[in-house]
Amino acid sequence: MSSNGSSSEGQDPWSAGVHLLDPCDETPERRQELRAWMQLQATLGLNPELARQCLEHAGNPLAALRASGVSPAWSPRQLEIAIRAVTRRGCKALPLLSPFYPRLLSELPDPAPLLWVEGDPRILAGRAVAIVGARAATVYGLEIARELAAGLAEAGIVVVSGLARGIDGAAHAAALEAGGRTLAVQACGPDRVYPPEHRALAEAIRASGAILSELPPGAPPRAPYFPLRNRLISGLCAWVVVVEARERSGSLITARHAADQSREVAAVPGPITAPTSAGPNRLIDEGAWSVLGVDSFLDQLGVAPAAGVRAGGLAPRRARGGDPSAAGREILAALARGPATRDELVRRLGRPPEQLSLQLMDLELDDRVAVDRDGRLVVKSRRSGRGASAPSSRHPGDGRRS
Repeated sequence: MSSNGSSSEGQDPWSAGVHLLDPCDETPERRQELRAWMQLQATLGLNPELARQCLEHAGNPLAALRASGVSPAWSPRQLEIAIRAVTRRGCKALPLLSPFYPRLLSELPDPAPLLWVEGDPRILAGRAVAIVGARAATVYGLEIARELAAGLAEAGIVVVSGLARGIDGAAHAAALEAGGRTLAVQACGPDRVYPPEHRALAEAIRASGAILSELPPGAPPRAPYFPLRNRLISGLCAWVVVVEARERSGSLITARHAADQSREVAAVPGPITAPTSAGPNRLIDEGAWSVLGVDSFLDQLGVAPAAGVRAGGLAPRRARGGDPSAAGREILAALARGPATRDELVRRLGRPPEQLSLQLMDLELDDRVAVDRDGRLVVKSRRSGRGASAPSSRHPGDGRRS
């Protein structure tokens, strides 16, 4: 199916989707077009291959929905509620038949019928590399993710990830810190942020990049949505880099999608004793390109690494290892009283989760805070490099993962 979206005389007014649809536009013709695409998304969005087949056959979203034989998922009232939700968020709708739809995605057999975009949609046309990995990442993994993301961003590459805890969040934050562009692909509706502690990060991404979702407004993050999201992450990019991943993880699903989509897969090797290295090491054993450094990876991409003063006012990376901020010292003092999950630490400090998440990321990258085997945050001993918590501080039931 062509993604040119060119229209001809006498064509159905909402058939081509030749524009980025703005929910704020109340022109009857444009509002009708938006409703048609949103209804198709709500009804067939979880079966994008069928949605594409019906669009190819019928040529416009309303006719495609009729051709599918599936009853519309939303009532007119539900559609209006959904439109109000995306209007408040400032989202724009990008239909599959639009000329602005990402070329790499449009070539897939199962592209999303409709994409919601927050931020700058032009980022979707940029050359992109995905960085994905474990939510419960190690300090090593977080630092490697940041180094890779910063190097790619400084070289003008769009860094794509899934806004998840751990590697994803570190990659997004580092790309922004380097003055580059990053794209977050969510597994929930465009009017939500998941995980909720990444709200501040999501706002920063929206201001300097974009957030993408193929799910309708109001959709919560559910298990079936994450593999769908992962195929978009890989589909948008020429390369997918897995930094850390356990044997069974969403990051390996992303890598499988990448292979199926004829994308290049790379992985960061790690110690064979670390569970989070099992996934990348297996990918390398199966033929993935081994990432041994930022410059060598950029060379593999055919991109010259940025050097000296970066062009375009790109900011240098933040120096690591200095004294923590006042907020960081407060976190360290709270953890010195005993290990805590992220939720417990939020309650101890009375601080917003999204703010705490960014401050914790800096402490983890500075090797001051770690996650113990029970999934709790602990202060690291600067001398031994191990968590400073005593065995007596452990309590039954404290091992919940946040």
